[in-house]
Amino acid sequence: MKSFVEFVVKGLVDNPDQVSVEEVPEDDGSSILELSVAPSDMGRIIGKSGRVINAVRSLLQVAATKQGQRVSLELIETGESR
Repeated sequence: MKSFVEFVVKGLVDNPDQVSVEEVPEDDGSSILELSVAPSDMGRIIGKSGRVINAVRSLLQVAATKQGQRVSLELIETGESR
């Protein structure tokens, strides 16, 4: 799932080399994918009213369900100024 999210997000941003996805396993067998992008790409990934990030989450849910997994996606702010 991690490589799937990286592939989709790198196609959407201006700085694909700054895309980072970390997988954090949960106790219940599910996973959380933490996505971080360049500060200048944050708006592009979030989209209007969160539509882009929600679309990526929907794609992830479909792919994970087909493989019998439970995965969620969180967008992590890097804390750098724009």
